[in-house]
Amino acid sequence: MSRLINPESAGKQRTQLTKGVVLAIRELMKQEQADENTRDLAAFIGLALIEIGETIDISVQAWEKRGYWVKAERFRMEWEWVNQLGRAMLESLKDEDWNQVALLSVWIAQKLQKIQVAERNRLGTPWKGAWQRLLQTQK
Repeated sequence: MSRLINPESAGKQRTQLTKGVVLAIRELMKQEQADENTRDLAAFIGLALIEIGETIDISVQAWEKRGYWVKAERFRMEWEWVNQLGRAMLESLKDEDWNQVALLSVWIAQKLQKIQVAERNRLGTPWKGAWQRLLQTQK
């Protein structure tokens, strides 16, 4: 019997989301004034960070089953910032505190500085409609 391989693993999802966040931060830094696109970008960054946080425990479970406790804990500590900054980004967006959104974007960019995204990529614009999704999830 062959092994079952999940093509949509938590690691691949995390990689895709981090690249999307890096792209969104690049676009957000180009914005001169707050508009609908700015809200989409900030909402996407916040939602994506929270979603990244959800993939951490899934990845760590396999290591814990094998008894790699130190590796699992180190990985959790490496990514513990995502939920906190994701929630902070969404709170700042709800309050329309654009200075805080810019500050959080810089912090997130520093955390993700090792992530490389080519100028020509296939990610497109994953942030389109993120503001509406955020509003719908809060109802």
